Amino acid sequence: MIRVLLADDHPVVRAGLRALLGAEPDLVVELEAGTAEDAVALAAGGRVDVVLMDLQFGGSMQGAEATRRVRSAPGAPHVLILTNYDTDADILGAIEAGASGYLLKDAPPAELVAAVRAAAAGQSALAPAIVTRLAGRSRVSEGRLSPREVEVLGLVAAGRSNRQIGQDLFLSEATVKSHLVHIFGKLGVGSRTSAVASARASGTIRGA
Repeated sequence: MIRVLLADDHPVVRAGLRALLGAEPDLVVELEAGTAEDAVALAAGGRVDVVLMDLQFGGSMQGAEATRRVRSAPGAPHVLILTNYDTDADILGAIEAGASGYLLKDAPPAELVAAVRAAAAGQSALAPAIVTRLAGRSRVSEGRLSPREVEVLGLVAAGRSNRQIGQDLFLSEATVKSHLVHIFGKLGVGSRTSAVASARASGTIRGA
């Protein structure tokens, strides 16, 4: 079972998510938090695999900082952002804080369920709307991958995990994830596999 912590300051939102996720045979809502501070404390208990985190809370701590604190702990659960906010700063800030993915609250239920499963497996999960936004942003800069991005994607193609890529390139895991978000946006894709396939097709990295 994939154990989920719901972190949102709106009880109605939490109730809806609990009903949605509870209908899946492999998902269970283990805990709920109404503040970012509670989310950090509960996530540290080792009882959940994925934290479904809002970005905006009524208290002093917000979702990005809570994500950073959750992910800084040993054996931390993965964090998936679920929010109404889709600015570039929000998206990149959350990913750099260590979030595995970023979805909007109007995402189709099936997309949310798939993203929770992907996050639990340690995979990136970006909503198609987010990929489209990042792609549009990147087209302004002609969509070319930087040398570092090519280097990161080459290691992804070689089967290296984010942690391994960070060790190879002397980068933090959060920085590797940030590079991947930029890569996904520039290539207009939503997964590591699609990014590798696109880059190989264009000759950006070597084919298999």
